[in-house]
Amino acid sequence: MRIVLVGPPGAGKGTQATRLAEKLRIPHISTGDLFRANISRQTELGKLAKSYIEAGNLVPDEVTIGMAKDRMEQPDAEGGFLLDGFPRNVSQAGALDELLQTEGIKLDAVLDLEAPEDEVVKRIAGRRVCRKDSAHVFHVTYSPPKQEGVCDVCGGELYQRDDDSESTVRKRLEVYHTQTEPIIDYYRAQGLVVTISAMGPVDEVTGRALEALSGK
Repeated sequence: MRIVLVGPPGAGKGTQATRLAEKLRIPHISTGDLFRANISRQTELGKLAKSYIEAGNLVPDEVTIGMAKDRMEQPDAEGGFLLDGFPRNVSQAGALDELLQTEGIKLDAVLDLEAPEDEVVKRIAGRRVCRKDSAHVFHVTYSPPKQEGVCDVCGGELYQRDDDSESTVRKRLEVYHTQTEPIIDYYRAQGLVVTISAMGPVDEVTGRALEALSGK
């Protein structure tokens, strides 16, 4: 299957993308991973992306599209892929359509993870990360540490990242609503969108997603 995963920040896209890709036996292609891999390998696109990032500017669509194209042409993506974080806007969605058409393939589904805005803010703003090891993540409501402000694993100090503050989260949601959300209508016009609730236990959301995708 060839799938695009969309949803607001905090809807659990990263978690579900990893699980769905494993279940469906297709590669999970995320924008963040593409940037890191290309920058690490010092590809021409990676060098270009790094120059924009270091200057504090957004990476242009054509650079992101070029990275996605290279990744989708890898042997492990011949049988399908799951795109996470790309396309990010209608312009990128149109470019992806053109790219797939030249390859004689098309998307099977666009999976839209839906979550109430207040819940999204609560999920992200409640995160606390360990200063010693950022892989140790807690949540003040859903997975609180045994001792407030202290990592259960290594005893490091837990803190709230700047981009997890409520004001920043709401700004990220504004960007999502104005730039990314319109691609849902774009793909809905093509009959590709399946919308599911991102609420509830992770396993339930994954099951819901697989059931929705089975009809595509």
